[in-house]
Amino acid sequence: MIVADRKPIEEIIEEVKNHEKILILGCNECVTVCEAGGKKEVGVLASALRMYFLNQGREVKVDEKTLERQCDHEYLEEIRDVMDQYDAVVSLACGVGVQFMAEKYHECPIYPGVDTCFLGATEKRGLWTERCQACGQCILARTGGICPVSRCAKRILNGPCGGSAKGKCEINKEIDCAWELLKALDKLDDYEKIDSIKDWSTDRAGGPRKVVREDVQE
Repeated sequence: MIVADRKPIEEIIEEVKNHEKILILGCNECVTVCEAGGKKEVGVLASALRMYFLNQGREVKVDEKTLERQCDHEYLEEIRDVMDQYDAVVSLACGVGVQFMAEKYHECPIYPGVDTCFLGATEKRGLWTERCQACGQCILARTGGICPVSRCAKRILNGPCGGSAKGKCEINKEIDCAWELLKALDKLDDYEKIDSIKDWSTDRAGGPRKVVREDVQE
């Protein structure tokens, strides 16, 4: 899932402080799971903004709504009839949702309420860790299900570097070396296999990407 983290309230206030009618818009997908932008977080942020404006002696309209997704035209259409009631939207979706909102409702400024961090997994409540960088050419079948692109600080594809020690990464001693994890899976034979150079054009190096499925297009 896409993992996001809440922006500081001070940063959000700075963006919206001159507006009079604000919609706080949440998302029921990834940001709800990582407790950054779901219905609960929408309520908390809206209350904080109302308190701020009240202390400023201003009557500012701050409404709340949460969509199923903000990265889908179908769900964004649900607010079309009310968008003219606001002069600003704070989106608690990931960066994709914010951009989709901005493209669809370009007459109204859309402000991000969270920082989009990475593709990750839930270790336990309150702890999410990165697992994937969406490089576009998955090699997990060759690396025992452990990704050196996202798990190795140097993105090394052919064995550990000379800096790892006692199973830990040279860059961050709190991180397990991705290749040491592979060793723990009894995949030592894979150390002897030299992979071909990765095609990084499928990664961000090739610019904004898209996936086209003609078999499902209408």
